Amino acid sequence: MTNQNVVASDAKSGIDIRIRVILPKSLFSSAEPKPLPAPRLAKKIETGTAAAKTNAWVDSMRDSSPTRVKSTASLSETEEKNSWIMNHPSALSMFEQIVNASKGKQIVMFLDYDGTLSPIVEDPDRAFMTNEMREAVRDVARYFPTAIVTGRCRDKIYSFVKLAGLYYAGSHGMDIKGPSKSRKYKKGHQALLFQPASKFLPMIDEVYKVLIEKTKSISGAKVENNKFCVSVHFRCVEEKMWAALAEQVRSVLNDYPKLRLTQGRKVLEIRPTIKWDKGKALEFLLESLGYANSNDVLPVYIGDDRTDEDAFKVLRNRGQGLGILVSKFPKETNASYSLQEPTEVKDFLRRLVEWKRFSIG
Repeated sequence: MTNQNVVASDAKSGIDIRIRVILPKSLFSSAEPKPLPAPRLAKKIETGTAAAKTNAWVDSMRDSSPTRVKSTASLSETEEKNSWIMNHPSALSMFEQIVNASKGKQIVMFLDYDGTLSPIVEDPDRAFMTNEMREAVRDVARYFPTAIVTGRCRDKIYSFVKLAGLYYAGSHGMDIKGPSKSRKYKKGHQALLFQPASKFLPMIDEVYKVLIEKTKSISGAKVENNKFCVSVHFRCVEEKMWAALAEQVRSVLNDYPKLRLTQGRKVLEIRPTIKWDKGKALEFLLESLGYANSNDVLPVYIGDDRTDEDAFKVLRNRGQGLGILVSKFPKETNASYSLQEPTEVKDFLRRLVEWKRFSIG
């Protein structure tokens, strides 16, 4: 790790914001994160012809995210699910055990957005959270440092959540900003703003414009500029057109070797090759809060997507904190617990607030 000053400008205030951060020496390495037990998309397309690479992309697009556990011939679907639940029990049914593990520690909450705080919808621009969920997140943030960690553009996600007292880590953690009002959890009096992939902004904008043109002929495809990454949504694209879409994306990426492809739930994402993801964002935020090497913290990360596995893996490797996967189906995951859908996430957050209020009288 190396110390480095990061200077960023707040466009609205016109004020330069200076923060002291610890950057990993390998931040700008093009090395990929270690894969899940199921092969990642990047691993499938490293070698082979253009057609083979496109076919590999299509195969991966058919997979859910994270990859579902492969069925065992000797187990029925119910038995398989029960077996998975034994290893990834409901965070609601294990609530007492979870809060007992937090005694004497500061809980820090990390929350994905799509599929976690809001339902997955066909139009990503309409992925609104309910007022009840917003109230639950607001109440959690009153008692625990809370961050939204998402692949979405930070400004877009703020327009959905509309809560000023949170940390927002957009573009898979490549655009991090601290609370704009409350200084309850800040160290010192400096606002937090961290953008490790700033030099890629012109390239990302260029790729976004090219992909808009390239995908015009594919009905249902939607290209979203998430500032430090570009998302190509194919939830509304007929499966017979997936190969054509994958080929268009592949042809664009060929001209940009400093960008890489990852995959989420019905979305292809083009990102810079820097070694940065939601797991790195989690570590950075813990460091910013003063908990980098502390035993007095319990990070809790809730997410539903393959990209959240980077954060789950960090917690597992630290031997500290809890990963909670949101899924109705058994999936390969590094999370320890599970919740089935956003309504259960809301119930879990509410119980956490009730427990905290009771514990402090």
